[in-house]
Amino acid sequence: MKRLLPIAFLALFHQAAAAQELFVFTEPASNMPAKSIGIRMNNWLLNQGHDHPLSYRFLPEVMWGANKNLMLHAEGFLSNRNGYLTGDGFGLYGKYRFYTADQVNRHFRMAAFGRVSLNASPIRQEEIDLTCQNSGYAIGWVATQLLHRQAFSTSISFVQATDNGGGNKFPAAATDKAIDVSLSTGRLILPKEYRNYRQVNVNFLLEVLGQHIIGSDKMYIDLAPAVQFIINSQTRIDLGYKYELYSNMSRTAPNGFLIRIEHNLFNIL
Repeated sequence: MKRLLPIAFLALFHQAAAAQELFVFTEPASNMPAKSIGIRMNNWLLNQGHDHPLSYRFLPEVMWGANKNLMLHAEGFLSNRNGYLTGDGFGLYGKYRFYTADQVNRHFRMAAFGRVSLNASPIRQEEIDLTCQNSGYAIGWVATQLLHRQAFSTSISFVQATDNGGGNKFPAAATDKAIDVSLSTGRLILPKEYRNYRQVNVNFLLEVLGQHIIGSDKMYIDLAPAVQFIINSQTRIDLGYKYELYSNMSRTAPNGFLIRIEHNLFNIL
């Protein structure tokens, strides 16, 4: 019983201080607790246009809080591009938090991150997408500010695409380098007052996502609102929609829903 009390307190503190910065379409500068494992089931339902059915992409993900500053992810890519669910590839993501300034009910954090992806699907768009479409790597920086119930985050990254597997070469006429940027905010809506860690958190989040292809005028800007539920400070449900505000590049499925279920196992390693 004595051992459970600090764990429960840690869960409550994590819920109260950082729930509204668990962004849906981007990662904040904060990390999951050390010695913890997280399991995500990311489900994408994407609109490919009037003449095509909905595209489904399933991205299972395992996250590891190696220590308080380092977090690692491994992610699989599956889609129904052949009419049935098939594996397209996998990706690895790492984030290192290098700066923290904590105060009561607020903090500011910065982190560096990187991603490596291997994908075997055909390349059918100018957009470079390392989570579903392209092989390649990305390196970037993210900063997150928490102010009581409101959180703000921004990130910028350099993205390099390479040839996909299965003989799917990157088009010679396309540009294989891009800059990704994001602006995100999240607000804790419920509960109005914390009593215990079993209270359900409800967060509303709004994110702006953009990409610019280096050496060209090609770019896009997406708007991505989401609602988030956190249950027992351990299970998370995200319901989000990504909508294209502007684009002058080819994209196979810019608009769609994200349904994510995540469960965290704290202090198990």
